[in-house]
Amino acid sequence: MPGQIEKHIETLGITLPKAAAPAANYVPYVQTGNQLFVSGQIPMGPAGIEHQGKLGDGYALEDGQAAARLCAINLLAQAKAALGDLDRVVRLVKIVGFVNSTPDFTDQPKVINGASDFLVEALGDKGRHARSAVGVAGLPFGVAVEVEAIFEVA
Repeated sequence: MPGQIEKHIETLGITLPKAAAPAANYVPYVQTGNQLFVSGQIPMGPAGIEHQGKLGDGYALEDGQAAARLCAINLLAQAKAALGDLDRVVRLVKIVGFVNSTPDFTDQPKVINGASDFLVEALGDKGRHARSAVGVAGLPFGVAVEVEAIFEVA
């Protein structure tokens, strides 16, 4: 039975996907004490990888924001897999967003707002977080965005 946070997410029209398996030699999350570290999530949708492209090279800001939002949905799916119930989330501490972008693209924070806005919408005040938004020359599978997170958990 879904907890209150998951029920709220469903009212937003979102059903959390099954947490994706790692694509290399790492684990999807690690809990140590009351902290949960979730490995970087890419924009994996129901049909596979979505949002491949480079911001500043024909890939639109709005598409980057959609990619970041999908990454955030996948972060919550991993957190649910780790915790069993998202109601164990005390707060989202920090996210780091990586944006596949050209050297002259400077709107990485606007792109990562796609993740931040969704996480605050989904978690309320528990979703307000510190963050970094970083431009990179490339990301796995050519995706536009990757986002990782640190949660405080009960």
